[in-house]
Amino acid sequence: MTVTRDLVQRRAEAVPRGVGTAHPIFAARAENAEIWDAEGRRFVDFAGGIAVLNVGHRHPKVMAAVEKQLALYTHTAFQVTAYEPYIALAERLNALAPFPGPAKTILFTTGAEAVENAVKIARAATGRSGIVTFSGAFHGRTLLTMAMTGKVLPYKRKFAPLPNEIYHLPFPVSQHGVTVEDSLRALELLFRADIEPGRVAAIVIEPVQGEGGFYPAPPELLRALRRICDEQGILLIADEVQTGFARTGRMFGIEHSGVAPDLISIAKSLAGGFPLSGVIGRAAIMDAVEPGGLGGTYGGNPMACAAALAVLDVIAEEKLLARADEMGARIKTRLKAIAARNDSIPIAAIRGPGAMIAFDIVKERGAYEPDANATRRVAAAALEHGLILLSCGVHGNAIRILVPLTASDTLLDDGMDRLEQALVSARL
Repeated sequence: MTVTRDLVQRRAEAVPRGVGTAHPIFAARAENAEIWDAEGRRFVDFAGGIAVLNVGHRHPKVMAAVEKQLALYTHTAFQVTAYEPYIALAERLNALAPFPGPAKTILFTTGAEAVENAVKIARAATGRSGIVTFSGAFHGRTLLTMAMTGKVLPYKRKFAPLPNEIYHLPFPVSQHGVTVEDSLRALELLFRADIEPGRVAAIVIEPVQGEGGFYPAPPELLRALRRICDEQGILLIADEVQTGFARTGRMFGIEHSGVAPDLISIAKSLAGGFPLSGVIGRAAIMDAVEPGGLGGTYGGNPMACAAALAVLDVIAEEKLLARADEMGARIKTRLKAIAARNDSIPIAAIRGPGAMIAFDIVKERGAYEPDANATRRVAAAALEHGLILLSCGVHGNAIRILVPLTASDTLLDDGMDRLEQALVSARL
């Protein structure tokens, strides 16, 4: 029996099937944008731990910062004994906040925890309960964030009843026949039929949908939502868990629109692979919650804070905002060339800001009929060619690229070569 087969069997016996794993390999070590598995096989990493590794696996500055903190203390619970790295990180994040005026930051552990606490803060600040989100959205797997998520399978089935006063609007995607006007009409209808604006605490939106298919929120939609929120006393929350920290060519994805949110939830690439999340918000809103109403035992762990401070340094020093745009342009150029081939699986709708790139796999060129089966074949073929790749989308036919922004052009091209081979070899 191989090492991998043994691990597969041990996993099946020890871990519940409810936590899925995209690929049947087991990581043994990793560096920047490469992973070696338990069999010693090398893979180019185009998944980045699902957008967690914008600065790559084990960036030297991140590792050094964690090692330094590790020698001092690993945990006190910020609610018991505070520590400087938490405060220093909050100060750095407040300075980066994509809205004018004073900001404050609270730290947690997971993205879902950040989104859920953003909702708590919004409800406390407004005295209202209703939350409006979008179809295709992914906000987490807790009961509240699962209710906010705009996709039933695999996230909601068997978990009812879910929290109430969560409402969904159609997210505008031209390929799916939904326009910005459709979304705004649905909001108008929601206010007439289900909940009056005076009971809505917040509208929550991803600047670029993650699990929903890497569809950017149109700037005109965001501007309209900002206007409606201002008119009705509703808070606008940007879920930046996947879009944050240079992935889109900006520190936060919402910055592409020029729209200023009231609160943003952050996580994933904030700490370079260490579990850390948070909420950045306008100071007056953040202070609406009484002492003790927010927190968590592990929230703002000292080692994760040290890692995050190093991540922010790396983004600035290595100019990763510009690098994201450069990488995205390079990826799109290759994808357009692949789309022109006649011997590969048909692809369409190449999209995404910065290096948050996706494309759809369709049944035939020149038309748009999603092909989820072919998408699964492509992901499997990519693994055979030594490339770790993830799919997404409401129809299961989008391939997303989340290669670390620290990858060299040579390594990026190597990964794109493997992707092209997979698109050709997966064609029936």
